[in-house]
Amino acid sequence: MKRNTFSYKVKQYLMFGGVGTFLFCAVVIVPFIYGIYLTFTSWDGVSRDKPLVGFANYAAAFKDADFWMAMGRTVIYSVFAVVFINILAFAMAYLVTSGVKGQNFFRAGFFVPNLIGGIVLGYIWKFVFNRAFVAIGNAITGGTTTSLLATPRGAMFCLIFASVWQYAGYMMLIYVAGFMSVSDSLKEAAMIDGCTPAQAMRNVTIPLMRSSFVQCIFLSITRCFVIYDVNLSLTKGEPFGESVMAAMHVYNTAFTYKRYGQGQAEALILFIVCAIIGVTQEWIGKKGEVEA
Repeated sequence: MKRNTFSYKVKQYLMFGGVGTFLFCAVVIVPFIYGIYLTFTSWDGVSRDKPLVGFANYAAAFKDADFWMAMGRTVIYSVFAVVFINILAFAMAYLVTSGVKGQNFFRAGFFVPNLIGGIVLGYIWKFVFNRAFVAIGNAITGGTTTSLLATPRGAMFCLIFASVWQYAGYMMLIYVAGFMSVSDSLKEAAMIDGCTPAQAMRNVTIPLMRSSFVQCIFLSITRCFVIYDVNLSLTKGEPFGESVMAAMHVYNTAFTYKRYGQGQAEALILFIVCAIIGVTQEWIGKKGEVEA
């Protein structure tokens, strides 16, 4: 069989990529298309009948004040979480590439929180905030200290703190790769030309690491916008529903309130918003990227 024929290329592709393509379509593409179909139905998630209702679910989603409040909280949470995740990750990456003693140990230690599942991580920090910090506060003040999870702003702080603790180690590895991709000769040349270490960092290292910043910000944005597991185990949306994020609201609408069509419509809106923000950030970052 000739190697430049279409049938040969198809067979080669099916041999090496056929299984992966099938699994991707079965797990991602088909459920996504089916989910779009469900947004046009009034299915309750249980019955066999799926009556078509047109765009009624989208109209209900846009009129759902609780959904947009949850979306607003998600935006606020994501802004703070993304900023702190990347600042901390960059600082840790600089530390473990600066030649500090035991830097390989620190790399492993900083990455470990990312290996903990979101549900488990949420319960761990719930214990810390409700028991450990409260006990420490009582011992210091000699009075009764309220848990941070008992107030809306405190619950938001706890969510941001737990997310930063979980994701910073993963982003650190990308920044480490960025630091290692910058040639030492360029930094030495900048120092010879009279730059201070801070100036060399700002004018040489950081511009050449632009791709690392683009990747880390994109990943942290997409992860933060769809947070659910930590939100469920750490706060459960409390107090008074003031820490319900968009993904939790979508889940509650679909599975708790049995409005699956509306929940699916809200999930699609969340996906579109997240995709627009992520792609826009990626495009802006890549547009000015410096080739090392």
